[in-house]
Amino acid sequence: MTKLVSRFLKDESGATAIEYGLIAALISVALITGASTLGGKLNTMFSNLGNTIANKTPN
Repeated sequence: MTKLVSRFLKDESGATAIEYGLIAALISVALITGASTLGGKLNTMFSNLGNTIANKTPN
């Protein structure tokens, strides 16, 4: 019984899986934040471009 308990306490595979899960979650949050920011900036840029083109008068 003591061998079972000591082997359980030394087993770190569960902790490693949790660490990998946390790293994956952090990377996902960073990617989502970056994509949202980039999308907002692209939307603004194309809106300004569209307005500029629409307001130009032909020569």
